[in-house]
Amino acid sequence: MDTKELLKKVRKIEIKTRRLSDHVFGGEYHSTFKGRGMTFSEVRQYQFGDDVRNIDWNVTARYNEPFVKVFEEERELTMMLLADISGSEFFGTDTQFKNEIVTEIAATLAFSAMQNNDKIGLILFSDTIELFIPPKKGKSHVLRIIRELLEFKPQSKKTDLAQALKYLTNVMKKKAIVFVLSDFITDGYKDTLKIVAGKHDVTGIRVYDKHEEFIPNLGMVNMRDEETGEHLWVNTASKAVRNSYYTYHRDRVAYFEDAFLKSGAGALSCRVDESYVKKLLGYFKRR
Repeated sequence: MDTKELLKKVRKIEIKTRRLSDHVFGGEYHSTFKGRGMTFSEVRQYQFGDDVRNIDWNVTARYNEPFVKVFEEERELTMMLLADISGSEFFGTDTQFKNEIVTEIAATLAFSAMQNNDKIGLILFSDTIELFIPPKKGKSHVLRIIRELLEFKPQSKKTDLAQALKYLTNVMKKKAIVFVLSDFITDGYKDTLKIVAGKHDVTGIRVYDKHEEFIPNLGMVNMRDEETGEHLWVNTASKAVRNSYYTYHRDRVAYFEDAFLKSGAGALSCRVDESYVKKLLGYFKRR
C-alpha cells in the first residue's frame, strides 16, 4: 500500500469512526468507564443545599462566612487495545475482512477515549508481540494507531492470546481499560485472562464471519490454513466432516464465552456483515 492510498484509507476510517464516537459512543464511554475517584477542584461560597460535610472550616473562619470544597471525578484513564493480526483475521466472504472491522472498532473506541482526554495504547499480536505502542493522548497518536492497524505486516500468522495477555501485565502496572479484538479461534488463555481481568477492566470483542460457523456441501475442496500455510483436500460432502468442523467452531466460541464470563470480564460478538455500532452501544448500556 503506497503512502497516498494509506492516508486516504486512514482519513476514510477517521471520518466514519470519529462521527460514531462523537455522536454515539462519547457519552456512553464516559458513563461506562469511571475515573479513579474524586479529586479536589476548588473552594466556593456555601449555597443552599450543599453538603455541610464539605464545608472548609479554615476558609470559613478566615472570611467569617461559610465556604465549601468542590470535588470532581478524576477522569483520566488509560485504554489498551489488543488487536489480533494473525492469519485468520484476513478472512471475509462478504464486503469486508475481519481485520477491517477490527480496525474500525478499535478506531471508534480510541476516538471515544480521546474525547475524554484518556491515553490510548496498542498491542498487535500473533503468536508473538508484533508491535507495542505505549499509551499517549491526542489525535495524531490515534491516527498512528489506525495506520498501524491498516498497514502493519506481521512476522507470524499464528495466534497466542495468552502470550499477549502476559505481555500486557508486564507493561501496564496501573489499572487500564482493555479491549481484546480477535476472532478467538484459539484456546489456552483462560488462566492468564483470569489474572489480567483481576487487575484491569477487560472486554473481549469477537469478530467473526458467518461462513466460519459451518462448511457448506461443495464436494472435494482444496483448503488452505491461513495460520500454518498448509493445504488440505477436504471432502465437504461428508456429513461427518461438516459436523466435526461445526463442533470445533462451537467449542472455540464456548471457550471464549466461558473464559470471559468466569474471569469477570465483559464479552460481545460482532459478525462482519452486522452493525458493530448496535453491539457496542448495547454493551455499554448494559454495563
